[in-house]
Amino acid sequence: MHFGPPAEIFGVDGIIILVVVVLVLFGSTQIPKLARSLGSAQKEFKKGLEEGGSDLDKDLDKEKGTAAAAKGTPTGDGAAGPSSS
Repeated sequence: MHFGPPAEIFGVDGIIILVVVVLVLFGSTQIPKLARSLGSAQKEFKKGLEEGGSDLDKDLDKEKGTAAAAKGTPTGDGAAGPSSS
């Protein structure tokens, strides 16, 4: 059995139908409110990503510092490290 190519859902006709359905469901007065809320949600999402990235950088720097301290980096007085006697 041979099937034809898959139907394009979002062709030009699909986009026109989608716009008409959105207009019917939400009405012309609700669409600007919806767009505003989507815009503010996008801003909050980007802000959260930036804050999360800076927190991640801080955590990585802190982990590097504790890992170096755990390895017993030399302090300069010769006390750290095994004795050779």
